Amino acid sequence: MEKLIKKASILIEALPYIRKFYGKTFIIKYGGSIMADEKIKNYIIEDITLLKYVGVNPVIVHGGGPAISSTLKLLKKESKFINGLRVTDRETMEFVEMVLAGKVNKEIVAQINQLNGQAVGVCGKDGGLIRAEKLILDDGNDLGYVGKIREINPELLIKLINSGYLPVVAPIGVDDRGESFNINADTVAGKLAVALKAEKLIYLTDVNGIRSDPGKEESRVSALSVEEVIRWIEEERIKGGMLPKVKGCMEAVCNGVKRTHILNGLIPHTLLLEIFTDRGIGTMILKEGSSQDAD
Repeated sequence: MEKLIKKASILIEALPYIRKFYGKTFIIKYGGSIMADEKIKNYIIEDITLLKYVGVNPVIVHGGGPAISSTLKLLKKESKFINGLRVTDRETMEFVEMVLAGKVNKEIVAQINQLNGQAVGVCGKDGGLIRAEKLILDDGNDLGYVGKIREINPELLIKLINSGYLPVVAPIGVDDRGESFNINADTVAGKLAVALKAEKLIYLTDVNGIRSDPGKEESRVSALSVEEVIRWIEEERIKGGMLPKVKGCMEAVCNGVKRTHILNGLIPHTLLLEIFTDRGIGTMILKEGSSQDAD
């Protein structure tokens, strides 16, 4: 009986959050190492599908770097990186698009649809969703078909959401000549959050949030303002793979997105714990305030 009462208490605790977020759009970035663990992948898909069932409008943006590297290895094609970005010649771009928009995207869609979540997979080429142009690095290195976002046209996603579907977006963009470009999925998630006027932007990663000391898990901070994030970047307390995520968060909150979160996706049911309970488990980036503001 005590276990049943505890379950009822959890549902009661979730009720005000369900009411608050009903009909709101959440952008969820999902990728990297957390996609390699089947058990964790199932937890995440279950969480996202449950969000859909209780009236939230989730939009998934996914990466797929490990899957791309595995495919290229099978094809005996070397993966080369500059500043953490994959050098992508024309042939590699064909494989990148095949893996991201084909294999990875459709696997996520199939998992959600097995739970009757009504997912639809798209990439940035569909409906002119992501207009891109070639990314030019400051140091002059040529990455090939790696792009940056020029424009987001969210009309297709809005129609899918309004029709009851759960969009799953592969981060492939297209330029005016019809050329495909591989785009950082963290950046895509941030731009989509702004374009869709999302309530929340959530990055799932393999750490427990932003830490004042990157090597110490217990140094996680519950919230940071944009001003604090800029200072931490300058001090190199935030760097590497965390940079695109915090930059996406900053752009989002400065352009109307109410809350942005960086969560440890390796924690079972991390999305439900963050969204539907009174205890935050990651790091929020706020437009203003301080690290003491964890609301």
